[in-house]
Amino acid sequence: MEQYYLLEEVAQKLRVSNMTIYRYIKAKKLKAIKLEKEWRIASVDLEEFLKNRSSI
Repeated sequence: MEQYYLLEEVAQKLRVSNMTIYRYIKAKKLKAIKLEKEWRIASVDLEEFLKNRSSI
């Protein structure tokens, strides 16, 4: 079963603001789904995002 993180949890893990994570989602740099009023990020999508960021 896939694990999902809240936007706030990802922001805490990466030590950035919630707005920064939202901007990554809006710019399509980080995949996320919106369930009702909360954003959810799959663990695989977060790992892919981090992998792509570290190769820069």
